[in-house]
Amino acid sequence: MFEFKEGIKFTDKKHDLLTVGELLIDMISEGYDNNFESNDYHKFFGGSPANIAMNVKRLGINPLIASAVGEDGMGSFLISHLNNENINTNCIQQVDRSTSMVLVTKSRNTPLPIFYRGADYYLDYSSEIDEAVKNSKVVHFSCWPISMRPARYTLERVIAEAKKNNCLVCFDPNYHPMIWQKGEDGVEYIKYIIGKVDIVKPSVDDAERLFGKDTHENQLEKFLKLGAGLVVMTLGSEGAIVSNGKETVRFSTMAKEVVDTTGAGDAFWSGFYTAIIKGYTIVEALKLGFAVCAYKLQYVGAVVELPKLEVIKDIYSI
Repeated sequence: MFEFKEGIKFTDKKHDLLTVGELLIDMISEGYDNNFESNDYHKFFGGSPANIAMNVKRLGINPLIASAVGEDGMGSFLISHLNNENINTNCIQQVDRSTSMVLVTKSRNTPLPIFYRGADYYLDYSSEIDEAVKNSKVVHFSCWPISMRPARYTLERVIAEAKKNNCLVCFDPNYHPMIWQKGEDGVEYIKYIIGKVDIVKPSVDDAERLFGKDTHENQLEKFLKLGAGLVVMTLGSEGAIVSNGKETVRFSTMAKEVVDTTGAGDAFWSGFYTAIIKGYTIVEALKLGFAVCAYKLQYVGAVVELPKLEVIKDIYSI
């Protein structure tokens, strides 16, 4: 049971956070555009697990990322970006496929993506990944690596090893049918995976794609019944609703200015992870997650120049 007023106790390990999944290029439109009519797009470092690794490094904890990129200029660009941030790249594999890319329209609401997948789902379970799992406090992944094989098999092994080694396993159930293996029921597989993790953070849209329309409270209950220990459901401008199965808590958004929502969920995860690793209680960590999210929303791109967590704590008076 996750108690809101208590922290999470971790054994001492070399890595604070291992993120597993997509490392890719975000091509984001210059202007606000919901119909992909813009002629100007700019290249950004992207991929949810990669964004989180970049963010938490800046916030003040030690991450590494396991991912696959192409043997091309885009793949080299992404790896160089991580090296420049002094993030461990031992678990980055370069494969004979093009680096994956997402075309995104800049938005003040939910951004509209078009997916171009290549290298990201060719991630193999390697000795480097095995070492990383065994020596990490928290393991994080999203739907991308489980949506296609062979990366799915890699993730299944990661989850199994994480459980054996007392890692906290966290899942972003960001289901989107466009990224899923053709002809497969991705929803049922995601429900199966939820039963193997500790914490999930669906958005309202994620919950609706998985379960259909329902009240926020009922959606939380569905995730809990599948086996999740803590469910954080983000509600956009309405904040979030969180349950541990015994108690439900609501949080208001801290955002005052919204320039670009790309990477907002990643920013929340980043603040939350950094806070729980640093010893904050779960309720404090949730507040700090929303504070980091509010800070990021003021800027374009999924990864921005975040200050240390303690600075953000002071900015938002937490």
